[in-house]
Amino acid sequence: MTFTDPLTSAPLEMRPLIKGVTDRLQADFSGIFASETIQRYMAESWDSLSGAKVASFIPLFLERFTRQRLRALARVEGKSSDTRPYVVFLCVHNAGRSQMAAGWMQHLAGDQVEVFSGGSDPASVVNAAAVEAMAEIGIDISSEFPKPWTDEVVRAADVIVTMGCGDSCPIFPGKRYLDWEVGDPAGLPVAGVRPIRDDLGERVQAVMHELGIPSRASTTN
Repeated sequence: MTFTDPLTSAPLEMRPLIKGVTDRLQADFSGIFASETIQRYMAESWDSLSGAKVASFIPLFLERFTRQRLRALARVEGKSSDTRPYVVFLCVHNAGRSQMAAGWMQHLAGDQVEVFSGGSDPASVVNAAAVEAMAEIGIDISSEFPKPWTDEVVRAADVIVTMGCGDSCPIFPGKRYLDWEVGDPAGLPVAGVRPIRDDLGERVQAVMHELGIPSRASTTN
């Protein structure tokens, strides 16, 4: 499979930003991965994200997504000393449930855990009602973006939480899976999203308890 080089395919005004992303990733993962590997993962990530609605943020999204994937790959290949639990939240569009769950986990656990959320068929933007409902309790997911799950991320995970993606969710032997039956916030007003938000918060805290991760924050409804 061939992938598009973002340095040559991105709009001209965006290319200096993409070059900066390339330079930072090359510096940060030097000695861990060859430059060809970093470039390939960047190209794959670019192809996955280039349809995002908020085009001006694509260089930022590209760097974050590629960095997450390379950290996961380092775990899989035994090149990482990071021993924190790795929790992955998956749904179909990565626009509502998985984003809120990841937001809860990141907020409550902080840097005690590595968190990733993804979808089998990512949307172009995060659900605005989900963003607003989370903001009400002091959790900001407004800078998040829908993205696909990838093999190396799922293979690196300690716990994989699936929500409504059925057969499209990846299955790897030996992994711990949790299938959560929670409501879908798609098309709901904020009032309809709040119960889903609170349900997800309770479930996330239960996972943290099982993993022995203390909560570092509190929220107010």
